[in-house]
Amino acid sequence: MIYRTALQYLEKWAESPEHKPLIIRGARQVGKTTLINQFSEKFDNYLYLNLDRKRDCSLFVEDDIPTLIDRIHIHCRKQKSDGKTLLFIDEIQNSPEAVRLLRYFREEAPSLFVVAAGSLLETLIDTHVSFPVGRVEYMALRPCSFLEFLNGIGEEYDAEVIKGLAGDAIHERLMNHFLNYVLVGGMPEAIMKYSERRDVLAVNQIYSTFLNAYSDDVQKYAQNKTMAAVIRHILRQGWAYAAEPISFNNFAESNYRSREMGEAFRTIERALLLELVYPITVEQIPLMPNMRRKPKLMWLDTGLANYYAGVRSEIFNVDDIMSVWKGRIAEHIVAQELVSENFEFGIRRNYWVRDKEGASSEVDLVYQFGNKVIPVEVKSGTNSKLRSLHQFIDRAPHDIAVRVWTGRYSVDNVKTLAGKPFRLVNLPFYYVGQLDRVLSRIM
Repeated sequence: MIYRTALQYLEKWAESPEHKPLIIRGARQVGKTTLINQFSEKFDNYLYLNLDRKRDCSLFVEDDIPTLIDRIHIHCRKQKSDGKTLLFIDEIQNSPEAVRLLRYFREEAPSLFVVAAGSLLETLIDTHVSFPVGRVEYMALRPCSFLEFLNGIGEEYDAEVIKGLAGDAIHERLMNHFLNYVLVGGMPEAIMKYSERRDVLAVNQIYSTFLNAYSDDVQKYAQNKTMAAVIRHILRQGWAYAAEPISFNNFAESNYRSREMGEAFRTIERALLLELVYPITVEQIPLMPNMRRKPKLMWLDTGLANYYAGVRSEIFNVDDIMSVWKGRIAEHIVAQELVSENFEFGIRRNYWVRDKEGASSEVDLVYQFGNKVIPVEVKSGTNSKLRSLHQFIDRAPHDIAVRVWTGRYSVDNVKTLAGKPFRLVNLPFYYVGQLDRVLSRIM
């Protein structure tokens, strides 16, 4: 069983006297149900409903919350007790009435802990179902982080070394683990399958099943046959464009127009299978994405992208993931790690481009740390080759930049090409998830 950091978030939610019903938002197969089943061990009583089952769904015809709670206890064959009770409503998107009733639990049953989730939930929010805004809380659950991957394959000691920022002594071993993480990805079922034999090929059937399920799910919400066809095209061909700025018009050598493709992409994005990452043209908060510029295509999980794009064979025998796929797979996994243990829903990633006509300067990603916007480049090589990063620092009101690479951790005192002194944090891939801790040390 993988220990998910999200359990700590859930425990804090449960400790709050003002807790509202919690809706967990995340793509299919990121481990929402398993997470809550683990969390339920903290409670004296656990009521589980799956609204894919008609009998469970039929309970939500009663507006009186105390009566509804009694009915749920009877249905689940559980005695009411004075201890803490957790009610988990899975696949809640199947009952608009259950969604509507969530608003009343906080006022009428404050001692009950209510969590809801659903694999198709995202495609319904703001469309088919009116959600109780202000009466519920939201939590995002994403694929497993690198630390969770290590935990899942029985390498807890190495995970603790990374948390302590003491990885230099076992640098090669950690980089080997990280390369396997790039191949397997962060989907919990894939990690558990890999952990059985340490065989990447063993997860192939799981990946294939995922893609079929994703395609079936998303197409249910296509508005017409054309959109369904466009969605199928994206899910067949779009993985090869991971971490690449894309144009909607004729995407992936299709004949589809920008409007059709944009609508299809946004439908898939609502299902949390991908994110359209737009650039910013400023160097300080607030981060204001420029929607007129090309977005980068970031998929849910790097392991899935590798498999569906057919590039895993290129990764098997390399020592430096920067050499694979023109460095884009390295950028993709860094983008994934930056948000993997962030449970705030609605957080979006950005990259930076220079706001000047004809300028080609681009920084791979930016990361907000407090009131600072930190540029993050995923590159090997000498400091002098980081020209775009230098241009960002020349315009930034601070002196910190991050270069993610396969080398060891260090902080260099350098100057931009224009002469501004700054500190360059050379961050090994296995520390990306610890970026907050790293920055706190040097600020």
